[in-house]
Amino acid sequence: MKKFMIFSLVVLVGIQFIPLEQNNPPVEYDLSAPEEIKIILRKACYDCHSNETNWAWYTKVAPISWMATNDVNEGRKHLNFSEWGNLRTSEQDKIKEEIWEEVREESMPLWQYRIMHPSTKLSVEEKNAIRNWTSY
Repeated sequence: MKKFMIFSLVVLVGIQFIPLEQNNPPVEYDLSAPEEIKIILRKACYDCHSNETNWAWYTKVAPISWMATNDVNEGRKHLNFSEWGNLRTSEQDKIKEEIWEEVREESMPLWQYRIMHPSTKLSVEEKNAIRNWTSY
């Protein structure tokens, strides 16, 4: 048991040296939306869906860093509010529909993110604001 504990500690320390790229590229075109919507999306979505990620201290500790980095990379790939202005209006409209679907089904933010960030849970009023914004 003692050897296993020492081995586990060595592995845990060793994996901290595996390099990961956690960056925030420049914001190209911020989301064009009413201020109320921007506030809601910044609170609940921007950490994974923008170039304005708040890389908290625990996102730098492996193996959590691997999950966090992957979630942000995947989130930005699917939707990046920092590149919103690069999208055609038809693409923006389609993404708005997807945003409302995710909010309605409570699929976003991801459950593992909500555990560490309970304030990201959207209120009924915030959900209604998102619904109204996405239905235009």
